Order: sequence, then C-alpha cells, then structure tokens
Amino acid sequence: MKWKTKDKHLEKEFTFSNFAEAVSFVDKIVPLAEDANHHPDILIHSYKKVKMMLFTHRENKITDKDYSLGEKIDEIYLTPKQI
Repeated sequence: MKWKTKDKHLEKEFTFSNFAEAVSFVDKIVPLAEDANHHPDILIHSYKKVKMMLFTHRENKITDKDYSLGEKIDEIYLTPKQI
C-alpha cells in the first residue's frame, strides 16, 4: 500500500500480528524521527494497527522531509522481523 495524501498530510496504516509487534515497530521509528528532527503523528489502534501521519508543520504542507521519512518507515516495515 502506498502513502495517501489526506487532510494535508501523508498517511499510511500498517498491520501487525499483535500489539507487541505494533509497539516494536513504533520503537524502531523513534531514532529516525529524532535524527531527522521530524516527528510523525502515530496512532496505535485495534491492538495491532499503526497509523502514521506525516506533515511538516513549519511549512504547513507536505515536504521532502515527509517523503523521506515515509520511505525509511517503509524500509523498517519491510525488514524481516527477528525471531
């Protein structure tokens, strides 16, 4: 699934097997967001779904920072999980 533009932000929902996997995914995004000083809005819902919303507040629009972070988030999601 591609990132969608919705209400002036990029949005994508990721589904996991359980709550622990969803939280672990979010934990892996934290260092990327901190390094980029670009922080997504994150919603964990339905116990195993994570909704990401990217928006550059300073610019009041979607910018290259959002697309770049979105690509990195996708890479984390697609990386095989460690058992």
